[in-house]
Amino acid sequence: MTDVDEKPEAASGKLKEKDYQRELARLHVEMVKLQLWAVHERLRVCILFEGRDGAGKGGAIKAITERVSPRVFRVVALPEPTEREKSQIYFQRYIRHLPSAGEIVIFDRSWYNRAGVERVMGFCTEKDVEMFLEMVPLVEKAIVESGIIFLKYWLEISQEEQARRLEARINDGRKIWKLSSMDLQSYSRWYDYSRARDAMFRASDLPWAPWYVVHSNDKNRARLNLITHLLKHIPYKELPRDKVKLPARQKPHGYKEPDYPFKMVPELTWPSK
Repeated sequence: MTDVDEKPEAASGKLKEKDYQRELARLHVEMVKLQLWAVHERLRVCILFEGRDGAGKGGAIKAITERVSPRVFRVVALPEPTEREKSQIYFQRYIRHLPSAGEIVIFDRSWYNRAGVERVMGFCTEKDVEMFLEMVPLVEKAIVESGIIFLKYWLEISQEEQARRLEARINDGRKIWKLSSMDLQSYSRWYDYSRARDAMFRASDLPWAPWYVVHSNDKNRARLNLITHLLKHIPYKELPRDKVKLPARQKPHGYKEPDYPFKMVPELTWPSK
C-alpha cells in the first residue's frame, strides 16, 4: 500500500474550500494508483454506501470516481425491482453485479434496502426482514471468502442537517430531481429509521464485514475521511511507469482543411442574460 498520510482537521470549524480541493486532488492521485493496481492484480473490490436521504452518498461516490475510469469503477444504483425480480431470491439481483477481476463496484444503496426503506415503508413483511437479517451474514461471508475485498459505509447525518439539505433541494432546480415523494414520506419517520438502522447494525456489523460509520454533516470532511479510510483498507502499490513523451506529429503531405459549411455551435457572451 502506498503512503496515504492522514491529516486530521479539528472536528469543528469550516474546512476551507482551497484546502479541501488540495487534499482531494492528492487523494485522487492515490485513487488512480489504486485503479492501475486493481487492474494489474485483477482485484475484486465491492463497496456499499448506505445512509438516510440527504446523507451525502451520491456526493461521496462522485468524489471517489470523478478522476478514475468507469470501466474499472462501476457504480450500481438499482431501480425498483421488476415483477420478475420480486419473484427471485432477494439477493439475486444484487449478486449479479458483484465485481469481476479488475473491477471496483460501488453500490449506491444495496441489499440493505430490505433492512431500511423496505422495512420502514412497509414494502416487505417483518418475516421478510427477519429472514434477511439471518441470511446477510452468510451471504457476506461467502462474498469475502470468495476473495472480494468488501467494505460497508454508513453515512450518519443529524436531523438538522438532513432538514437543511432536503429543503435546499426544493429550491434548487439542479437538485429537485433528488427529492422524491418517498423522501418526503421517510423524512417524517426519523426514529423508525433509527430503530431499523440499529437492528441492521446488530445483525450485520460482522468481524468479516464490519460497518464503518462516517460523520457526514460536513460533506467535504466526510469525503476526505472516507477516501482516506478506503485507501488504507484496500492493499495496493504504485506501479512503475515509463515517462510519457508526446511523439512528433506527421507531416501534412499536401493536406488542406476543407472548405466545408460546418454547422458551428454559436459562441455566446458569458455570463448570459
